[in-house]
Amino acid sequence: MHRLLTTLGRGFKERIGWKRLGIAASMIIIALAITTLIRTLKGVDAGVILTALADTKPHFVALAALCVVGSFCTLTFYDYFALQTIGKKHVPYRIAAMSAFTSYTIGHNIGATVFTGGAIRFRIYSDFGLSAIDVAKVCFLSGLTFWLGNLLVLGFGLAWHPSAAGAMDLLPEPINRLIALGCLGGIAAYFVWLIMGKERRELGQNGWKVVLPSAKLTLVQMLIGVVDLGFCALAMYLLMPQQPYIDFISLAVVFILATLLGFASHAPGSLGVFDAAMLVGLPQFSREEVVATLVVFRILYFMIPFGIAISIMGTRELWLNVVKPWKERRRLNDGFRGPRAVQRPEPVAPPAPARQPVKRMKSQG
Repeated sequence: MHRLLTTLGRGFKERIGWKRLGIAASMIIIALAITTLIRTLKGVDAGVILTALADTKPHFVALAALCVVGSFCTLTFYDYFALQTIGKKHVPYRIAAMSAFTSYTIGHNIGATVFTGGAIRFRIYSDFGLSAIDVAKVCFLSGLTFWLGNLLVLGFGLAWHPSAAGAMDLLPEPINRLIALGCLGGIAAYFVWLIMGKERRELGQNGWKVVLPSAKLTLVQMLIGVVDLGFCALAMYLLMPQQPYIDFISLAVVFILATLLGFASHAPGSLGVFDAAMLVGLPQFSREEVVATLVVFRILYFMIPFGIAISIMGTRELWLNVVKPWKERRRLNDGFRGPRAVQRPEPVAPPAPARQPVKRMKSQG
C-alpha cells in the first residue's frame, strides 16, 4: 500500500504537479462564478440599480470610506510584523507600510497576488538588503496573518450563526457548526503546537528556514488580521440597505466566504467571484440593491486604493530612475565645472642681510 501511494504521488508530481492543479482549480472557480453571476444578474433592471445608488446615504458612504482607510492602515502591519519576526528590524515602518499597501492593492487588482505582490515587495525591500528568500518569508508570514484572522472570525461567526452560510454552501446548520468548531479547533491545536517549544516552530531547512512567532506574538498576529477583516466587513455592512435587517455577524460570515473564494480564484480584483458569492449569500435582498452596494464598495476598496498605489509606485520609480540620477549627474558636473580657486603667490622671504667680517683685535704685547 505504501509503495502504491508513493508511486501515485511521484506520478502526480511529474505529470500534473501542484502548480497545474492550482491553476485548474482557479479556472474552475472563475468559470463557475461567472456562470452564477450571469444567471443571477439576468433580468436585473439598470434603472433600479441607479435608484439604489442615489438612495445610498452620503454619511454612510463617508463612514464606509473611513473603515476602508482603517483597514489599509491595519494592513500595513502585516509586513511590519513579518519583518520583525524574521529579524529585519532595520527596515523602517514607512517602507513596510508602502510595501504592504502597494503589493496587496496592485497584486489583488491585477491578479495572481502571490507573484505580482511578491515582485513588488522584492523591488522595494531589495534596496534594504533583503534577498529573495527574505521576501518569500515576508509573504509567507503576511499570508499566515490573513488566514489566521479569517479562520478565527469565520469560526466564531459560523458557531454563532450557522445559518448565515446556508445560502452559499447549501449545508444544514449542524454541519456548518461542525465546520466552525473545526476552524476553532485547528487554531487551538496550532497554539498548542507553538507552546510545545521553539524547535517545533522552525519550518524549512538551511536558508529557507523561518521561525514562526511565539504563542504570545501569534495573538498579536491574529489581532492584526481580525481588525483588518473587521474594518472591511463593517464598510460593507454600512453600505447595505437597512431593510431587510441583517446582523453584522451574519454579513461578516458571507463577506469572509466571498473574500476567500475571491482569493482562491486569483481573478483580478476577485471580479465576478466575490460579487457572485455576495449575491448568492444574501438572497433576502433584491439583486439591484446588492449590486449597487457592491459598486460603491468596489470604488472605495478597489478602484481608489489601486489608483493611489499606482501613483506611489510610479512616483517612486520616477524618483529612483530619473530624478535621482539626474541630480547626481548635475552635482558631479557642478563639481568639475566649479570656479577654480585663486592661486595666491607665496610670500617671498626678504634676503638675509650680508654678514659683516669680524675684525680681530691685535693683542698688545
